[in-house]
Amino acid sequence: MQNLVDGIVKAFQLLIQGDPEVIRITLLSLQVSGLATIISLLLGLPIGTFLALVNFPTKRFWISVINTGMALPPVVVGLIVSIFLWRSGPLGDLHLIYTPTAIVIAQVLISFPVAAGLIISALQQLDPRLRIQMLGLGASKIQMVLVLWKEARLPMFAAIIAAFGSVISEVGASMMVGGNLEGHTRVLTTAIVLETSRGVFASAIALSIILIGIAFLVNLGLTTIQQRNR
Repeated sequence: MQNLVDGIVKAFQLLIQGDPEVIRITLLSLQVSGLATIISLLLGLPIGTFLALVNFPTKRFWISVINTGMALPPVVVGLIVSIFLWRSGPLGDLHLIYTPTAIVIAQVLISFPVAAGLIISALQQLDPRLRIQMLGLGASKIQMVLVLWKEARLPMFAAIIAAFGSVISEVGASMMVGGNLEGHTRVLTTAIVLETSRGVFASAIALSIILIGIAFLVNLGLTTIQQRNR
């Protein structure tokens, strides 16, 4: 119990004092997770829309792949990305292993299936007659898609929230491909693991409180936008 109290006190001290290392770690966490979420949405929105609206022979197979990816363990993603980015791997010449870019790549592979899967579900829940009606009224396919996105905007905001949540709290893949290097690739989750392994529980709890606070504030903002669009 004393560790928890000390952690809460230290969290406020770190925030009030503006500890440079904590600020750097926090900003890097927001940078990589925010960028990974944006990339996942840029990929997931068109791919999810295509899989939801277009019928073709292997459609169920690809949707199953997306749904399986939603439950893919982060450590498996970290292993796959490490194999490709390792010095002896196919992309080793790019020298991306143990860089923030490697963490972004791993987090995109984690959050993309979440975003795409929820977008597919959101669009498939709409009444199919709505598409027929719009096309019958002379709307182009692009206009039809824009209207469908607008109709499904609430669950699609949920996709953004879920995609961000899946990466801001991720630790396994980030540590495997980033290496948890101080001043370079250390993010909040990997810093928490490091402090816990050292037995410095007050610092670990302080960083955990900061991480939870960031996740809450970001999700609060997204939820406020979502509910305002009802």
